[in-house]
Amino acid sequence: MREKVRKFFEDFEKAFVNLKNAVEKARDDLDVDGTIKRFEICYELSWKLMKEYLADVGVIVKNPRNTFKEAFNNDLIEDIETWMQIIEDRNLLVHTYTLEESREVFNRIKEKYIIELEKFYLAIQKKIQREDT
Repeated sequence: MREKVRKFFEDFEKAFVNLKNAVEKARDDLDVDGTIKRFEICYELSWKLMKEYLADVGVIVKNPRNTFKEAFNNDLIEDIETWMQIIEDRNLLVHTYTLEESREVFNRIKEKYIIELEKFYLAIQKKIQREDT
């Protein structure tokens, strides 16, 4: 396992823990905004970690959509439809200017995306640990 994969994993792990904490503690609009920012960071790190891991096993990908498809094919993620929706919401957030839209995305983060991110976290952690033994 390349050191770059391990570094991305460490960064993703920290971002994921921060996102989980933010989701659990979000009480007001400012908390929602902070949680969304943490989601954006977690999203970026998740697809880049997938990309690096896939490169390590000989699969070259260049963008999030193809990365998620190959991650699905390589048993890193389970629900490809949700990951495609994550891409759409991440892109939506760049152009979101209303509290209502932010709240809708926050609710999806809280109800769906955090679950998929955790499944990915556990899957990649297991693969990395297997490589260490």
